[in-house]
Amino acid sequence: MKRVFNFCAGPAMLPPAVMQRAQNEFIDWQGLGVSVMEVSHRDKPFMAIAAKAEADLRELMAIPDNYKVLFLAGGGRSQFTAVPLNLLKEGEQADYLVTGQWSKLAYEEAKRFRDVAIAGEIDMSARPIRLPIEIRVREGAKYLHYCPNETVDGIEMFEEPAVDVPLVADMSSCILSRRIDVSKYGLIYAGAQKNIGPSGLAVVIVREDLLRDDMQVPCIWDYARQAKEDSMVNTPPTYSWYLAGLVFEWLKEQGGVAAMEALNAAKAELLYGAIDNLPLYQNQVDKSCRSRMNVVWQLVDESLNAAFLAEAEALGLLALKGHRFVGGMRASMYNAMPLAGAQALVDFMRDFAGRHGA
Repeated sequence: MKRVFNFCAGPAMLPPAVMQRAQNEFIDWQGLGVSVMEVSHRDKPFMAIAAKAEADLRELMAIPDNYKVLFLAGGGRSQFTAVPLNLLKEGEQADYLVTGQWSKLAYEEAKRFRDVAIAGEIDMSARPIRLPIEIRVREGAKYLHYCPNETVDGIEMFEEPAVDVPLVADMSSCILSRRIDVSKYGLIYAGAQKNIGPSGLAVVIVREDLLRDDMQVPCIWDYARQAKEDSMVNTPPTYSWYLAGLVFEWLKEQGGVAAMEALNAAKAELLYGAIDNLPLYQNQVDKSCRSRMNVVWQLVDESLNAAFLAEAEALGLLALKGHRFVGGMRASMYNAMPLAGAQALVDFMRDFAGRHGA
């Protein structure tokens, strides 16, 4: 089988060791003669999977005991709706930072249901794009929502906003990629399809004092009810949960989040170095807030875009086309991407630039 490096922003590559184990267990799981997909979520074998996945995630992220961990259906975007419905009653308000496409979509969705306002917005017309931005939280706001890593625009915030209200963070594209202090957050949510597992699963980490029993929320999105019923109000996405557990085991074997942080920094440094030192390429984000997970760049001569992508794909460097909103190129390098993948991409970029006069 030809070796490829999948730079897709999501669904993204999974660790090969995890995929191999899942393949080996696909038909006959734990000697039961059936797939894990065919096992009841309420039977002891699957309950053990669920408990271990939560325990491993708690260990990896050092999640304090006063936080609940939920494994829910619907992916990260479902939480754009679930967050305001769970944390705000009618008449209460919250604020949102807008630092790219995903935080803007989260704000737009929340304002359909509750009183939310923009507490700060990045100037996307500035070059280079810069952080930090001025943050103005309204008096009485129940939380501030932000997205630490914007996959479309290649922007990452490495420090939490300094505010006096609970932080709610969409960490879909950066969870488990670097160490964070969970106690600084009221709620963290993440779609699974980047650093956790396959699409369709969302992980929610919520401080217990934010759970409210008297909210009018659809039952499958009701954090308080899901917490009471161990994320099993309905049949959860069991196979995605199982694979997430395998990824957590793999992460522990690699040395945990600290090891991933060092690896991700090395991959990003390698690729940004090529972009900055080869005249054919340019990045328009300030170095202080360049994403490690999603490296976005442009070819100075855009007429070469099609050739660049075709040649890269022929070499097994897949999914490098930038998001349709911004164009250019994007390499998503989540935890499963090895350093060899970044090196192979840089080698190709140098060769391509040399053949095109740059």
